[in-house]
Amino acid sequence: MKRILLVLAAGALLSACSLFGGSDNTIPPSPLPKFKATVSIDRVWSHDVGSGSDHLGLQLFPLVEGGRVYVAGHKGRVYAYDARSGRRLWRTDTGASISGGVGGGDALVLVGTRDGRVLALDAKSGKVKWHAQVSSEVLSRPRAADGVVVVESGDGNVFGLSVEDGHQLWMVGNTIPVLTLRGTASPVLLSGVALCGLASGRLEVIRVRDGTLLWQTTVAIPRGNSELQRMVDVDSEPQVAGDVAYVAAYHGRVAALNLASGRILWERDVPSYAGLGVVGAQVFVTDDHGDVWALDRATGATLWRQKKLGYRGVTAPVPFGDRYVVVGDREGYLFWLDRSDGHFVARVRLDDSGVLVPPVADGDTLYALARDGKLAAYRIGKPAH
Repeated sequence: MKRILLVLAAGALLSACSLFGGSDNTIPPSPLPKFKATVSIDRVWSHDVGSGSDHLGLQLFPLVEGGRVYVAGHKGRVYAYDARSGRRLWRTDTGASISGGVGGGDALVLVGTRDGRVLALDAKSGKVKWHAQVSSEVLSRPRAADGVVVVESGDGNVFGLSVEDGHQLWMVGNTIPVLTLRGTASPVLLSGVALCGLASGRLEVIRVRDGTLLWQTTVAIPRGNSELQRMVDVDSEPQVAGDVAYVAAYHGRVAALNLASGRILWERDVPSYAGLGVVGAQVFVTDDHGDVWALDRATGATLWRQKKLGYRGVTAPVPFGDRYVVVGDREGYLFWLDRSDGHFVARVRLDDSGVLVPPVADGDTLYALARDGKLAAYRIGKPAH
């Protein structure tokens, strides 16, 4: 059966009519919200790495690890920068059409390609150590731990590859729907297991050392009369806090699951393809319309909801510092929201090409990558007046 990949326009609500030949009834974005900034944001450094995500709906995430920032462009170049100063440490031209990444672990920098390969680079030097073939295009971030690289291919299969030379150690096969979003959830590795979100609306946990499927839980059940309405992809990364995993599904819901058993602890009808973030007692999620929610981590109850970013292509919320959560939008703005009630405290524009992937917070610095490949580092400045 032929599979159809749907590239979801950032922030736009697509109808079956506009997708398949009828009139375009895309909902326009909310106007840029007006507010008085109470926090100043300083851009510490920036670089142009070239076409970070501006190709066929690709989302190439920056990786911050070991005091370095790693980024890739779809034309094959991978870069490493010093996280504090922004000094370039190395650049490697892989010659590949990169479609997934950047991931890391076990002293490797990992990317996936459109022709179904995983490339492993030495994190220190940038030298390509090996490449391995999987069953289809790689749209997620490969990740490594305990001597195993775990990657989910676009057809739903999950592979375990040797860190040493990339040879296949195991594979877990999955069946996916005919119509899916163009994207794949990146596996999350912790304590010897991999958490993998699937286009079928399920979350599965696999033992990393041997590929044993420990449990699989349905997060969202397909509903509706059309394949479009029945899409329930879990394309955003699961988030883990303590012994609980938090996951969101398109046309589905947000759920908290016990890590040991997969039992659902609570669930909310807040559909999301952008994803979520967790810190302290709060779970933050951007819904399919672009509203940003704060939920109680223990119960799922609504704490607040910011509605002024509707249909602006808002990224997953990223907790930053002790007080804030940050989102980007398709017009290239980054918004700082107060975690206590969701009000805006600051805004900067990274680039007018748009921000498709969530920024990355590391200590006192936030790293953001624009659609056209501009990478920038931000820190909180002196209080705004």
